Amino acid sequence: MRRAVIDVGSNSVLLLVSEFSNNSWVPVLEDTAITALGEGTKQTGLLSERGITDTLAAVDDFWRIALETGAEKVVAGATMAARIATNTSEFLMQASRQKTPIIVLSGDQEAELGFESIVNDPLFSGSNRISIVDPGGQSTEMVTASRTADGWDVDFRRSYPIGTLGLKSTNFPNEEVDGLSLLRASGVIDDLIGVCYRPGQCGEVVILGAAGTNLVSVRDQLESWQPEVVHGATLQYEEISKAVGWMMPMSDQERRGIPGLEKGRENTIHIGAFILERFLFALRAESCRVSVRGWRHALLAKLDEYPL
Repeated sequence: MRRAVIDVGSNSVLLLVSEFSNNSWVPVLEDTAITALGEGTKQTGLLSERGITDTLAAVDDFWRIALETGAEKVVAGATMAARIATNTSEFLMQASRQKTPIIVLSGDQEAELGFESIVNDPLFSGSNRISIVDPGGQSTEMVTASRTADGWDVDFRRSYPIGTLGLKSTNFPNEEVDGLSLLRASGVIDDLIGVCYRPGQCGEVVILGAAGTNLVSVRDQLESWQPEVVHGATLQYEEISKAVGWMMPMSDQERRGIPGLEKGRENTIHIGAFILERFLFALRAESCRVSVRGWRHALLAKLDEYPL
């Protein structure tokens, strides 16, 4: 049995096709397209015309690929940009017309599924306390939970209006970011996060999303996508902070030439690294683990009963 989930994010569209084998869902195909659906949405309140066109094309392409790969069921879900835009209904109507219907996940659904994708991962089965940070194009979700005899108790959960595309259009409108702009943005983001954990209180920190995976790929200079290498890799706070320092002054063209960087991430990777740095600072975490999983992985197993 094969199923597919298409994650329609604010900055990228992700395809996951998995097969049920040995009582678990095993990925057989993954792909990414950078479409910037939510670029400028925070300022205009709209999904851009180009973003809609590029995103619909990517969804159509991934839907076809999923069916050709043998997926019996395909679901596409959109997140933050679609939740806050005033023209989302038009976008969804166009998706239905091309026979690739898209549902919009609520913030609670996205956070719940993202949490389940990590705590049900055997890689983190030994963790008794865990904090998950999931930066996106328009928002960042953070949750801290403790293991109990019956499962997990969530101690803290919040979705922040902090994302790579949002910061790009407000705090970092120029490709090259100077030190003063970075200092000012740090204060703004720290105030928005509004929490400060005590050392050791966060437990094991796990990072979802493209910022973490790309920082590992860049550090290890991976010439191709190698999820088996990236998944579970450790990033130190110090190396993330240094990455912010050397990538911020670059132009998009200069970042495009960084070995290991995923094509299309050159205009947001420095901002994604900055977001990770500030959230790790708030958690008082010296390091984090990187996961290649996301809410789409948890949804695969729940397509029959999940309230979509």
